[in-house]
Amino acid sequence: MTQPTAPPPASSWHLADIRELTRLFIQALPATIQLTEAVHQAVLNGMGFKGVHGAASALGSGLHTLLARLPPAPPLQHIPDTPGRAALLATLNGVMGDKLVESHNALATPMTLRYLGKPLSWQSLPAQLPPRGRVLLMVHGLCMNDLQWQTRHQDAPVNHGEMLAKALGYVPIYVRYNSGLSIVQNGQALARQLEQLATHWPGGLGEISVLAYSMGGLVIRSACHNADMAALAWPAHLKNLLFLGTPHHGAPLESVGHWLERLLPVTAYSEPFVRLAQLRSAGIKDLRHGKVMEPCPALSPLSSPLADPRTPLPLPGGVRCFAIAATTAAKRSLLADRLIGDGLVPLRSALGLHDEARHQLAFLPAHTMIAYRTSHMALLGSPQVARLLLHWLQSDHQEQIPSEEHDPQ
Repeated sequence: MTQPTAPPPASSWHLADIRELTRLFIQALPATIQLTEAVHQAVLNGMGFKGVHGAASALGSGLHTLLARLPPAPPLQHIPDTPGRAALLATLNGVMGDKLVESHNALATPMTLRYLGKPLSWQSLPAQLPPRGRVLLMVHGLCMNDLQWQTRHQDAPVNHGEMLAKALGYVPIYVRYNSGLSIVQNGQALARQLEQLATHWPGGLGEISVLAYSMGGLVIRSACHNADMAALAWPAHLKNLLFLGTPHHGAPLESVGHWLERLLPVTAYSEPFVRLAQLRSAGIKDLRHGKVMEPCPALSPLSSPLADPRTPLPLPGGVRCFAIAATTAAKRSLLADRLIGDGLVPLRSALGLHDEARHQLAFLPAHTMIAYRTSHMALLGSPQVARLLLHWLQSDHQEQIPSEEHDPQ
């Protein structure tokens, strides 16, 4: 007797999502055809592309007609927030989130603070928020969302933030944002959200500690800078900043895209590929150097074309700052320090180290950790990372802890 076939898993996409994806496809189709045409013109002298443009125009018109005949779909904010759908939208936003905003596409993720899986409404905050609450703010990385703090290690569920909240009495508040926007834009939006949090917290807000992963560390540093410039009140509540694998001084994968864009000769053959390299989102481009603020025009010109072009931004004053870096190497060495990181972020970048003194971030040695034989994503599930985070946040003073270096087996 045969076993009944299990039903196929439901799609993570809903009708409202498909509408917006179709609109995005219609908007992108002419540019895609032009890019393809540019390549073929260089090779085949433009044979046959008038017919392709006509077909593309007809296809777009037909899709518009089809969309108009579809039944009404629920607004995107009313669609169930499943992990699968959230992950797909986070990836789409990370890769082209700036383009989604420019085209007013409803799939663009707005900046929100979230509690118990739902966005916080400043008009009706949850009753269970405690007066003088101690907040642990969780800021995710590129192409991610707040649900992806939940991961696994050796088949056991892990969430560093929930563990810290349970052990130390924090209220875990998650950030969800469009990681394809520039880091400066996201920093400005997060600064405004945190000001609302401090203003409307019942009984007044106690303290804020921040656990930031990867790009999230750059976003919170940008938010601190923007709050400073606007004289906002929430930084007075900020006590701890904990960075996990943050590319403070950039990530080499974005540098590859930048140099591809700069070094390819402008010829009929290479120009389409230069345009392709330019399509990466503003958020990804900002990762080349770890840009967290707009440049200051008053600064003198750079002494060398190889100098870091950013305006230096130190760590926030009066805040305990910690950095955890990872390397896939088994042992620390000069080569590992310079060239080997966690697969995405170089070791020195994650530790705030820089060849130019003006860009050095002054993490105390006792406030840093290196996890060996650990990849970028593995930081989110590492037991060694969890133990040290707990140890750091348990301390109410500037403790004297020896710097830890872990070599997980």
